Order: sequence, then structure tokens, then C-alpha cells
Amino acid sequence: MDHRKGPRRRGDELNQAIFAAALDELTEVGYPRLTMERIAERARTSKASLYRRWAGRAELVMDAVMHQLPTVDDLPDTGELRGDLLTALRAMAVTLNSPVGTATRGMIAEISGDSDTVRQQRERFIERRNQLMVGIVRRAVARGEARAGALSPLVASVGPALIRDHFLSSGGPIPDSVIVDVVDHVVVPLIKAV
Repeated sequence: MDHRKGPRRRGDELNQAIFAAALDELTEVGYPRLTMERIAERARTSKASLYRRWAGRAELVMDAVMHQLPTVDDLPDTGELRGDLLTALRAMAVTLNSPVGTATRGMIAEISGDSDTVRQQRERFIERRNQLMVGIVRRAVARGEARAGALSPLVASVGPALIRDHFLSSGGPIPDSVIVDVVDHVVVPLIKAV
């Protein structure tokens, strides 16, 4: 299909179409067979549009996956620290347990030789993840459930890091019992007000 025959999309609308196309293609063919050409066709845009935004497929896939991850505003405020943590870590697990998560693991293995790309993508992913968790802790501090000292990126990273490590080492899926154990035995005791 000629992308020039449809209405011209720009900005957020075009990015949404590209992210959806990348994730659909990734799910369908896996990372090794993923091409910028097929993503462009599926998104009904040009390869040049993709390359103006991303240097290659690894960067595009990471942006598409990160776009799937929730922000603190996307998640409901359950009214309690434990509930908010369970909701956030379950949302992360849903993404990791999906075909997109499986394909992402393959992509990470494939780009592991490119240390600059790995470092940049890791930093971006960790920053996004930490913003979510710090937001949850901030709500808990405001309710008096968490200590103010828990508002640090290091503390915020503990729960998601344990979930990610389980995903990478076990091959998924991440059982809900693992999420509950991480929240109840590690994260809540680390964060809660004494």
C-alpha cells in the first residue's frame, strides 16, 4: 500500500501508528526477522519517516516497548502502598509476559555486543521505571504509609529489578505469586513507615 494515498499523519498520531506496527510485527515475526521496511509498510508510512526518528530497529523497538509501560498517572490509586505496588508490578509483568516481552528478551540478547546502545536503552528504561515507582512511593509518603527516605531511585528500583531478573532468568511468564512475594517480603518492608 502506498503510504502517500492516505491522510498525512504527523507527531503523536504517526508515532502511535509506528509503535503499534512495530509491536505487531515484533509479535508476529520476532526480533531476528523484524525489518524497518515491514514496520513502515504496516504503519503506512515511509522508511525515511522511521529513520528520521530512530537510528535503527533496536531504538524503535525500545521506544515502542517503553510506550507500553504505564506511568503513575496511568495506574489507579488504590489508596494503599501495597495495592499500588501490586498494580504497578503486575502491569510490568503483563508487558514482560506478552509476546512483546519475549521478543524484547531476544532483542536485548542480540544488541548485547553494542555496549553504547545497551547502556543508552538501559538508562532510558530504568529512568521510566523509577519515575513510576517514585510516584507510587510519593503517594504513600503523602498518606503516611511510607518513609520520606524511601523516595530514592535506588529504593524505587528494587521491586522492578527483582521482577525483571526473574523474567530474564526464568524465561517467563512471571507468576503472580512472585509479584506478591516481592511486594510483601521485600518492597513494603523496605519502604513502609515504622
